[in-house]
Amino acid sequence: MTDELTVAVLGTGIMGAAMARNLARAGHTVRAWNRSRDKAEPLTADGVRVADTPAEAVEGADVVLTMLFDGPVTLDVMRQAAKGLRAGAAWVQSTTAGLDGIAGLAAFADEHGLVFYDAPVLGTRQPAEAGQLLVLAAGPEQGRDRVRPVFEAVGARTVWTGEDGAEGSATRLKLVANSWVLAATNAAGEVLALSGALGVDPQKFFDLIAGGPLDMGYLRVKSDLVREGRLSPAQFAVSTAAKDARLIVEAGQRQGVRLDVAEASAARLARAAEQGHGDEDMAAAYFASFDETDA
Repeated sequence: MTDELTVAVLGTGIMGAAMARNLARAGHTVRAWNRSRDKAEPLTADGVRVADTPAEAVEGADVVLTMLFDGPVTLDVMRQAAKGLRAGAAWVQSTTAGLDGIAGLAAFADEHGLVFYDAPVLGTRQPAEAGQLLVLAAGPEQGRDRVRPVFEAVGARTVWTGEDGAEGSATRLKLVANSWVLAATNAAGEVLALSGALGVDPQKFFDLIAGGPLDMGYLRVKSDLVREGRLSPAQFAVSTAAKDARLIVEAGQRQGVRLDVAEASAARLARAAEQGHGDEDMAAAYFASFDETDA
């Protein structure tokens, strides 16, 4: 089969828009839909056709790629798309949907004869725009030739975790990875907040750990966003990170594991969102260290 595909991208936020652009630049025919059409319109400059409805976007598509907020939203949108879906089409589900969410999405795929790929991604705005995401994927070996060009267009590498997307092995790995990312992000914010409270120049801390085992590029990147006031546009938004944190806590609870740091991360991110930082980079969890009147 040809590597040139017709791909429907449902959800054109930070990640979905970048993925749609890279698919179009790779030579694929791309149709995109977003609940707020104005967020999708700029994609027309890259040759992407913006559809009015999910059903219009997916009609005749070889591959449907979803990058929406969570599992329930994704299921709702796919139900809206149902009349346009072609039996046998591949569904690349890249939303961080959680374990319960993946089960429901896989059931929908089975009901509609779709070949289901659980394929969340690791990365933020910059790697997404550069087509350098890390794709975590699970799905049948037979049929991977159809989705491989999609993964190659949006990512630098694909890590296959299993042959049955319904088992959620890719989502499980994504939740583990995100638990570390969110813990590190919140720790960075607390380091800055504590430094300020104690009258310590945070640069002295960074100099102290420079080049040693405690040093971390990610710590410096996220800290610089706060210190330099570069929280918008978000690389990965507070509201989305708060959702992922909740999914991590729920996954642990399902398996009888108490995740105290993840629970604290979820609370901090939710508090930052309530303070008005939901659309800013997740580094804005820093502000959750203060009362709203002090932030």
